[in-house]
Amino acid sequence: MTKQIIHTVDAPQAIGTYSQAIRVSGGGTIYLSGQIGLDPLSMQMVDGIEAQIQQVFSNLKAVAKASGGSLNDIVKLNIFLIDLDNFALVNEIMASHFVQPYPARAAIGVKALPRGALVEMDGVMVLQE
Repeated sequence: MTKQIIHTVDAPQAIGTYSQAIRVSGGGTIYLSGQIGLDPLSMQMVDGIEAQIQQVFSNLKAVAKASGGSLNDIVKLNIFLIDLDNFALVNEIMASHFVQPYPARAAIGVKALPRGALVEMDGVMVLQE
């Protein structure tokens, strides 16, 4: 198996021992690391749940683009929320960033996220070869 590291300055820089994304063998499958609501320029968390959800999608979009794809190439999306009452808002905002067919998805309630984030998302993207 070969791995290609994906990196873009249009998404927050990795703040730990991980890459923004990894493309594996053959180039068709890309694993997108979790994104939180960090502004890539300031590396500061944006304020409020709605702004964080929007920023997370913007960050995922930037990494997807750097990988040669788009949000619509995501086949699996994982959503982590510290308050599942915000799930309806995630659905509403997600509908403005994706078109059908939507990716498979999981929504998971968690106690805490890095840097005090309210939401984090990661995904798997598959590109046409």
